[in-house]
Amino acid sequence: MNARTVIRRGLRLLALALAIVVALVGLLAATLRIQFTGAPAAWAKSTGNDALWLGHAWVDGRRTERDVEQLAVRLRGTGVKDVYVHSGPFEWDGRLDPAKYPKAGNFVTWMREHLPAVRVSAWLGQAVKNGLDLDDPQARKNILAGVAAIMKAGYDGIHYNFEPIGDGDTEFLELLDETRRHTKLLSTASPQIEPYPGMRLAARAVLGHDKYWSSGYFTQVVSRVDQVAIMTYDSFTPLPSLYGGYAARQAELALGLVPDEKFLFIGAPAYHDHGVPWADYAESVEMAAEGAKLTLTEHGRRERFGLALYVDFAATEDDWREYMTRWMA
Repeated sequence: MNARTVIRRGLRLLALALAIVVALVGLLAATLRIQFTGAPAAWAKSTGNDALWLGHAWVDGRRTERDVEQLAVRLRGTGVKDVYVHSGPFEWDGRLDPAKYPKAGNFVTWMREHLPAVRVSAWLGQAVKNGLDLDDPQARKNILAGVAAIMKAGYDGIHYNFEPIGDGDTEFLELLDETRRHTKLLSTASPQIEPYPGMRLAARAVLGHDKYWSSGYFTQVVSRVDQVAIMTYDSFTPLPSLYGGYAARQAELALGLVPDEKFLFIGAPAYHDHGVPWADYAESVEMAAEGAKLTLTEHGRRERFGLALYVDFAATEDDWREYMTRWMA
């Protein structure tokens, strides 16, 4: 076999591989677009069980009671019942320095006065790739000591956000079990659920870590918490309709896995620095809301289901308008 023949065969195989990839991408796009069709029912909207991630300024002294009063004005009339206020992060060895949340007690007190119906959880986490090692028993022991200490500030619960947690990570499950000793309200942010078979392994091969959790592992995590907030953004979808379909698909999968007695939140991107050129155009609170409404219509009424807005300090007036008109109205 001469060199030209080898080159031609190689080029044909490459062309075939590219054609398969293009076909699969096209099929995925078509599937997501179909997912984003139909008309939501009039009742498919907020039931008053939504959530909001809050930045660190609320507990480090930069925000005052006056700011909490203004936050209360913003949130009254919305469906926000839970806020997750960033109160960490943990150190690389799992310790939580109290100097990172010096005014947490004040914040919780002010929230009790101005928004008594809203639960306040400490949002805690750290990078776990080349960072905090959850496999280390001492690190987990340090985390739990930090949790026990911060709960004395008066928080209602703990909200974990460790990234990236790999599918099947048993140490994270163990940490959730152990955290139960320190709080009655436990929640976690979660990666997206594998949308379709094969996508988890493909994403892992490209990224070097899990972008998706399998439905089986997601279920194991859900069984250990009271609330789960799926980070339904950074989907890499290039069009609003495809992102809407993606949000609908995540909601569809999650509604089939999260029991009715637990709170399920679909993350809505109220930020505008995705880092991917087309993502700011494609992803929005509006499309997340529309996708959630379509899926809820198909699934049927569900009380403990809502949006979780990420994040207060990046949210624009347009983001809040989309939340109020597309999800609350």
